[in-house]
Amino acid sequence: MAASALTGCASVDERGDAAAAVAVRLLTAVQGDDGAGACAVLAPETRAELIDSAGRPCAEAILDENLPGPGPIEATAVYGQWAQVRLAGDTLFLAVFPEGWRVVAAGCTPRPDRPYDCVLQGG
Repeated sequence: MAASALTGCASVDERGDAAAAVAVRLLTAVQGDDGAGACAVLAPETRAELIDSAGRPCAEAILDENLPGPGPIEATAVYGQWAQVRLAGDTLFLAVFPEGWRVVAAGCTPRPDRPYDCVLQGG
């Protein structure tokens, strides 16, 4: 299924489910103090920005980002190679990479007439 999701042959629902699973995996890892597991699902640029801003390894820094625990999934939207996953208490943005969906931004809250404000994001 991963190969079909990357080639666009998977349905939008399947791609949305796969993106949502990665979003939940990130928040579950953080909640369980599994920094390495959380960093494994970050987009490369997001991981690099976190390391640069914190000045320490990703696996340590991500645990201090005050990301919420995984709430129920409220909605998932897939836009080509991008996805938005809304959970109760958090919104995450993901992109498709050769290895699958990766989190580009997390801990995001909407702001009227402005971009989302995200705790964790790539540059």
